[in-house]
Amino acid sequence: MNKKTVIVIGAGIGGLSAAALLAKEGYKVTVIEKNETYGGRAMVFQEKGYTFDMGPSWYLMPEIFEQFFELFGKKTSEYYKLVKLDPGYRIFFSQKEYIDITPDLEKNIQTFEKIEKGSGTKLRQYLKASEYKYKISIKEFIFKEYRSILDFVKLKYIKELNRLGLTSSISSYVNKFFKSDKLRRIMQYSIVFLGGSPQNTSAIYSLISHLDFNQGVYYPIGGIGQLTKAMYELCLELAVEFKFSTSASSIRVDNKIAKSVLTNNKEYFADQIIVNADYQFAETKLLEEKYQTFAKDYWSKKVLAPSAFIIYLGLKRKIPNISHHNLIFENDWIEHFKDIFVNMKFPEKPSYYICAPSTSDDTVAPKGSENLFILVPIPSGISDTEELRKIHRGKIFADLRKYLGDNFEDDIEVEKIISLNDYSHLYNAYKGSALGLSHTMFQSTLWRPSHRSKKVTNLYYTGQYTNPGIGMAMCTISSQIAVNEMKKHV
Repeated sequence: MNKKTVIVIGAGIGGLSAAALLAKEGYKVTVIEKNETYGGRAMVFQEKGYTFDMGPSWYLMPEIFEQFFELFGKKTSEYYKLVKLDPGYRIFFSQKEYIDITPDLEKNIQTFEKIEKGSGTKLRQYLKASEYKYKISIKEFIFKEYRSILDFVKLKYIKELNRLGLTSSISSYVNKFFKSDKLRRIMQYSIVFLGGSPQNTSAIYSLISHLDFNQGVYYPIGGIGQLTKAMYELCLELAVEFKFSTSASSIRVDNKIAKSVLTNNKEYFADQIIVNADYQFAETKLLEEKYQTFAKDYWSKKVLAPSAFIIYLGLKRKIPNISHHNLIFENDWIEHFKDIFVNMKFPEKPSYYICAPSTSDDTVAPKGSENLFILVPIPSGISDTEELRKIHRGKIFADLRKYLGDNFEDDIEVEKIISLNDYSHLYNAYKGSALGLSHTMFQSTLWRPSHRSKKVTNLYYTGQYTNPGIGMAMCTISSQIAVNEMKKHV
């Protein structure tokens, strides 16, 4: 008897995890990927002995990945070595003023107390509440497909809406605990990685503080690419077939049943199709209008997460005073978010992020060198030209001199910039968004696009657009939801 066949479109984390799960269920799985290699936004590029993670750089929620590999009788340690970073990250308020957030809660409490008297006790309270939100979210909200409001609300949680933070913004929530602007920034920085601003993101996402303060920040030696490599190797062990440099051009549907995927190379037939490509692209470009669950107007009304202006640098010398993860909060925090979400322009004086994995890992750069990843959040959908890139590069380099040294440009061995146009070209990302849909109140859980098409019976979606949303762990969970939905309907 022939195996049922599945085509997976896209070899990002969502596609890789879905492919492995489907192969485990006994399907014959083929993954088609427009790029030359796997990983999607978590791809890797190498040059002159440097290994750069092109996208995600924070390894949080290690238990989610452990749980995923356990489904196959595996452990992550069979594929890569995981270490806990100390400090987890460093926050700069100026060139000379910075604080470290460490795996030691007592040290962090002392750090907070030095900035604001009484804030140590407030931090304990805040983290206790964050842990509660995290545990409830894992138990009740994250591993679910939502079809109606009844799936979302349970009577016992209606009474706790305020405690869960579903009815307020994280900005107003944090402000109840801390008066210091510095401490408020520390507790809100992670919202950028959810694609929102503190003003438009629900306070339930304060649960992220449980991850970095209580659980700690981890790192796989060799880089985040070790995770995608592990998933890829797992797929190969399960006989998943990969077709790289293969771009999907349309999904052929007959009487509400997807029959095949047309590509630049050939037509691939399948019993089921799961899409890990950009959701908006798949709906509006791969499907006929009558089979689109979400038409063009739907997407134009959505709040997109920011894009990114990223500079990858290989420097032939070490940089003093920086950690693995560094957040630069020297400039106006409110104006930064206003420029991104209201003014829709490259921030005049941005806060930004520097990742220096070579401070923790000597395998990602030549000996005595530094591997740097500088990320500035910027609006999706704005202009991206070579002339603008030169201007933005100049602004960021002028600021970087304070942290890397006046002559750091003389030590550059490798330099690469990616931004909106690259996200559009590499990932078919809507308006060049780096992350997809922002986690606003009405773009979370129930209000995110569904895993199963409402117009095509055997078409499914995984990845950051669906529940539970943005992030490597979230995309891995999304695939588990999508595959479970598929199993219900075959």
